[in-house]
Amino acid sequence: MNLGYACINLTLAEDGITTNRGMIKKTFGEKGIAYASELALSNVQALLKILEWNVVNDVRVFRVTSELFPWASEYKLREMPHYREIKDVLEACGKMPVRISSHPGPFNKLAGSGATLDNTIKDLEIHSEIFDLMNLPVSHLAKINIHVGGAYGDKEETLKRFAQNFKKLSKNLQARLTIENDDKPGLFNVKELTMLHETTGIPIVFDYFHHKLHPGTQSEEEAFHTAYKTWSVKPTFHYSSSRKEYENPEAKKEAHSDWVHEEINTYGNDLDIVLETKMKELSLLKYRKDYGLLSKPGATKIFPAA
Repeated sequence: MNLGYACINLTLAEDGITTNRGMIKKTFGEKGIAYASELALSNVQALLKILEWNVVNDVRVFRVTSELFPWASEYKLREMPHYREIKDVLEACGKMPVRISSHPGPFNKLAGSGATLDNTIKDLEIHSEIFDLMNLPVSHLAKINIHVGGAYGDKEETLKRFAQNFKKLSKNLQARLTIENDDKPGLFNVKELTMLHETTGIPIVFDYFHHKLHPGTQSEEEAFHTAYKTWSVKPTFHYSSSRKEYENPEAKKEAHSDWVHEEINTYGNDLDIVLETKMKELSLLKYRKDYGLLSKPGATKIFPAA
């Protein structure tokens, strides 16, 4: 099992190294693509530093933020004044021995229609283009993960519409797209997503915490194996503990924890796991310490207090 984390490195953020420099719409209207290009260059340079930190600390799985390019839907990436520099940095990022993924936001609804669908396709294609610039694998080794989205009152028809719209995506995006089980009964559990896998070949990303909130008729082990079998490459799954159960009784039941509070059960299988805990790489390092998973003696330099 390889553990990773998502988007932000709290250790490096203390020194101002962050990949989500952005601006409000008014600022974009005033400063335009030139300023967006400056911010994007800073973001990808920070990404490279995070990936370098990951390698030093033997972290081989990382989710890239969707905020690398501010207001990316409003211009072509190659139109940015710093495009060549950005491309060079992204190529360097792609050479790092880290499995990279992304998780575009919940406004992406591939089962939608009209402007919603158009905007979804545009956003997902931008993610895939960034992965192309990084020379990442055109496969689920570099997953672009989404949820199906709203069921629109009919889950079966929604999945059929998703499958039809999937055909509108570029080949590279199709080869990277994955779907994840949801945390609410009105949405999709692992078993319900198997229909979509059977019609499109899209693998299912098993989210342990979401399953606890919306298991359907399957146990965790059953759902795990159902999702695992949909992958033709090593799967990447998601893990978080419950904030409400372990850290704050007043938290919403869907809230993710700061730390991992139980040992992760992989049911004897090898896989990569993105921790969706709020303490990011510190949570990963603490989990390694708690469960004796230091894979490279001396590599992990920072442990938070227990």
